Amino acid sequence: MNIRTKYIASLKYPCIFLLLLITACSSENDINADWPLYGRDYSNQRFSPLKQISTQNISKLKLAWSYKTGKKATFQTNPIVIDGIMYITTPFNDVIALNAETGDEIWRYEHQLTGENFCCGPANRGPAVANGVVYTATIDARLIALDQKTGNVLWDIEIKDPGVNTNEREILESLSGVEGFDTAVQVGASGYSASMAPQIYDGKVFVGITGAGYGLHLEVEEGGRQKLSVGGFAGGGHGLRGFLVAYDAKTGEEVWRWYSVPEKGWEGEWKETTANGMPLNRDITKEKSKFEKNKDAWRYGGGSIWSTPAIDHELGLIYFGTGNPSPNLEDGSRPGDNLHTCSLVALDIKTGELKWYYQQIPHDRWGYDVASPPILFKLKKEGKIVRAVGQASKVGWLFIHDAETGELLIRSDPWIEQDNLFAPPSEAGARVVPGTIGATSWSPVAIMPETNTAYIAGIYQPSVFHSVKLEAQPRQPWDSYSYFKQTDEPDWGVFSALSLNTGKILWQTKVDNPMVGGALATAGGLVFTGEGNGRIDAFDAENGELLWHHNADYGVNAPPISYAVNGKQYVAVAAGGSKVFGYKTGDEILVFALDD
Repeated sequence: MNIRTKYIASLKYPCIFLLLLITACSSENDINADWPLYGRDYSNQRFSPLKQISTQNISKLKLAWSYKTGKKATFQTNPIVIDGIMYITTPFNDVIALNAETGDEIWRYEHQLTGENFCCGPANRGPAVANGVVYTATIDARLIALDQKTGNVLWDIEIKDPGVNTNEREILESLSGVEGFDTAVQVGASGYSASMAPQIYDGKVFVGITGAGYGLHLEVEEGGRQKLSVGGFAGGGHGLRGFLVAYDAKTGEEVWRWYSVPEKGWEGEWKETTANGMPLNRDITKEKSKFEKNKDAWRYGGGSIWSTPAIDHELGLIYFGTGNPSPNLEDGSRPGDNLHTCSLVALDIKTGELKWYYQQIPHDRWGYDVASPPILFKLKKEGKIVRAVGQASKVGWLFIHDAETGELLIRSDPWIEQDNLFAPPSEAGARVVPGTIGATSWSPVAIMPETNTAYIAGIYQPSVFHSVKLEAQPRQPWDSYSYFKQTDEPDWGVFSALSLNTGKILWQTKVDNPMVGGALATAGGLVFTGEGNGRIDAFDAENGELLWHHNADYGVNAPPISYAVNGKQYVAVAAGGSKVFGYKTGDEILVFALDD
């Protein structure tokens, strides 16, 4: 029945018309009430159409309930809320269902890890829920399907053997006697893992592998302060090969698998500059002389996939970013462009066929993963509406592409200072900004669709890029080690609003600490984000004025969401800090609502 027919019928049967109207409104409200996907919808815009909480009443926002998981560690979960039930994941991969109105626990799945050493820490970025099933990817590289009502395991499959890691775990011995590394403690190395929230579409579950080019992560004491050192070794065949895999959502059977680094052609075009002409300081002649010796480097070429993909169902494409090549930071044994690492990638969602890619950093040496999730939106270009895909890069630009072809349409203004970008390492050390953590990390961007404004959690943290020569030892073929280390300079965070129409910065707010966790925009004219010091902030989306904040006990380094139950709007976020960033770790889900 079309709208005109409904109207005519209503004249004769007013009660039926009233019922239809109520049903229509109820249906719309139910759709708006949920947060059913990682980015709320397949565009990854992280925009809630709810507007009960607004710029006018945000001062009345109070803590409605909280829940402690009992797992105090880096906490990055993105809650999913469907029909009044909230689903979260914890560090070390428990999954919990909660009453989204009260915080009461409904069920809990406790994950038994297969092994002890995992590449990249305990964090997980959330579950996915569809068709009566809750899906979770684990740090021991498994994909698990749980019954949505009970939490019982339906099936459990291995994405990749997590024990197939690399000899980086033995490399620390090579650094004995190297100044500054006598107190080094290893906190991570390459190894198959999975931390992203899976994506679900058209009967398939999509998940990417991480840790493929993680390098050797160390904590080094210097001047009484613990600093993070991230490095890699040339040679030795260490590193792994990243991939995205699609599974049948009902059975867990593999449908297709796409590898980040191709078996043939991975050397690319030997580009001396980025696509926008910035020199990469490569010695192409030297690289080409090493190609024959290293022609099998694709086998362990890196390209982790850290974040949940976006999907354009009309184009039939799935979009995601790939990580740095392996070895991380060291390029002696991986000549060429190292395709398709450090790229925004579009695949055919049915077959996994590569449709296009945009490599932000050919032959990356700086750990500039394409880590923040891509976002889909509409853009007016030369009088036409264009389907666009954007990605907030670690180098500090938002790249905006034609979603169908990959053509670069806009490169935004940088939202932090860029200094000595793409400088090579040296024994004395080269100061580089953005540093190895990047101008933004994995933090998801939020969009205000009405104004086409993007909100980005940014980082200012200079690093020094070093290279040292090592004496060759038996069974240790590496001969050099390149690494980033934090400086003693002050660092901070920058929360930025950028126009997606022009790429220009609209406003910025400086915060005390480098930002990680992401943003949420709402129809109430608000944008929410968290800080490492435990603050949860709400800004006026139009001008950046801070309108509200709450002080949590732990770092707020996870993406906020918003949902409604029984007509009441809530804002929820995990407060559990980040070990990598040095923010106090904890185990709380915090949920806020207007004070009645």
